[in-house]
Amino acid sequence: MANYYSDYPELKFHLDHPLMERIVELKERGYADKDQFEDAPVDYNDAIDNYDRVLEIAGDIAANVIEPNSESVDIEGPHLVDGRMVYAEKTKENLATTIKAGLNGVPMPRRYGGLNFPTVPYSMASEIISAADAGFQNIWSLQDCIETLYEFGSEEQRQKYIPRVCQGETMSMDLTEPDAGSDLQRVMLKATYSEEEGCWLLNGVKRFITNGDSDIHLVLARSEEGTRDGRGLSMFIYDKRQGGVTVRHIEHKLGIHGSPTCELVYKNAKAELCGDRKLGLIKYVMSLMNGARLGIAAQSTGVSQAAYNEALAYARDRKQFDKAIIEFPAVYEMLARMKAKLDAGRSILYMTSRYVDIYKALNDISRERKLTPEERQEQKKYTRLADAFTPLGKGMTSEYANQNTYDCIQIHGGSGFIMEYKAQRLYRDARILSIYEGTTQLQVVAAIRYVTNGTYLDILREFEQEQVIDELKPLQERIIEMTNKFEAATNLVKEAGNQELLDILARSLYEMAAVNVMANLLLLDASRAPELFANSAKVYVNLVESEVEKHFKFVNSFKAEDLEAYRKN
Repeated sequence: MANYYSDYPELKFHLDHPLMERIVELKERGYADKDQFEDAPVDYNDAIDNYDRVLEIAGDIAANVIEPNSESVDIEGPHLVDGRMVYAEKTKENLATTIKAGLNGVPMPRRYGGLNFPTVPYSMASEIISAADAGFQNIWSLQDCIETLYEFGSEEQRQKYIPRVCQGETMSMDLTEPDAGSDLQRVMLKATYSEEEGCWLLNGVKRFITNGDSDIHLVLARSEEGTRDGRGLSMFIYDKRQGGVTVRHIEHKLGIHGSPTCELVYKNAKAELCGDRKLGLIKYVMSLMNGARLGIAAQSTGVSQAAYNEALAYARDRKQFDKAIIEFPAVYEMLARMKAKLDAGRSILYMTSRYVDIYKALNDISRERKLTPEERQEQKKYTRLADAFTPLGKGMTSEYANQNTYDCIQIHGGSGFIMEYKAQRLYRDARILSIYEGTTQLQVVAAIRYVTNGTYLDILREFEQEQVIDELKPLQERIIEMTNKFEAATNLVKEAGNQELLDILARSLYEMAAVNVMANLLLLDASRAPELFANSAKVYVNLVESEVEKHFKFVNSFKAEDLEAYRKN
């Protein structure tokens, strides 16, 4: 039987990364749970073995339940019945299977019924499920919203809600509104405290809410009367059991049909304040979105894997001129590019996940005791790295998923345009990945300060000090030259001192930084496991070297006077 975990040794490779020992040490607090919980690991190897077993279960379910159900879910989709969302029948089966297998509450502490997994294996499970059905991954992975409640809610709220999520109840984050998409400062859903009810009451409309009729919602609402910016927004917990919210509409989308996208109407819906007032957008949504963006990177990587699988299988099976089309250079060159992008995307996904793991674990420990000076330095270092890598990972993996599904259809030829083939569904599902949870353009905005303040350049120069195997040293030299061009282009734009010019050229600088980072990460992976990644590293450097040159020439040739032409088009 197929297994979407054990069939891909690349995943096991990333689970065995040297940083994992520190991650597990921090997450397990010296393995303190072993005396209280039967399933708690006793040492590092036991922890890795535990992750491995759970991922094996996720891989089996993904390959043999979720993927076979995906076409039916795509056709049926969710329904609206009397103001309630009803999942497609096979989505219900998927949920029941993952709940029975214990794949809920994955990152939550054991004392609340969770598995206490770090971000790395959780991201792997997310990628695995996405490779089977990206729409179902949306529903399953929203359990990650509970991290925000765990981090900022009260202990009473943790005790009340986290066990329910660990037992399989669903979640959503209700942020956007008809007049507030990316600009969340414009959120106007009203929160009013009722002395009579002894709780907050929510009134208004939310739109484009993924899994919007979930059991437990985190809601961004305006708690401060008379305000119109982010400082008047707070985060609330809405429990579906309380009533007061109806589904007015389920969007008819291009892709991810199994994932319900709802318009919600709040009418005196009872809610609890999560954390402190006025910090809803400024602090809590930022935390929520960073987690969501890492989730989309995992989702994108899963879709890229699925597209590569479909393209490879078709190319091996399809014959033209008496031979399989995989034997034609035009086809195997496309497949090599797809695999290189998949491997590079996976490299940044899991490196970002490791950085997130370390700083989050230290944040958690800091709520229990004072960190040592060394731990504070470690916390600061990995927070900076996670913040810098997240927009690169989300932006590039989602763009690569779009490119790989495009190429998947191209390899299928006319068959890829036919609805009976999976290629078209992957293509439709991929299109949203570079849009939701922050468009690629917003990832550029988030990343550009790390370009101009030298963070990315410092990281790239540190990579140059890494030792690689002799076979790959010529690639390292080419990557160093790519970094030199990134540095020169960045300096040129900074020296111009023109903000509009920087905004126009930001995408080019962002992509130069991103592909340089990913080339280095893939090179290091290839040095540790050449049998898995050496070919992809060579293909990827060939591919992105030309991309860096393109951006370098564009930045160097662009003049301030050219801005007028862009304004008028």
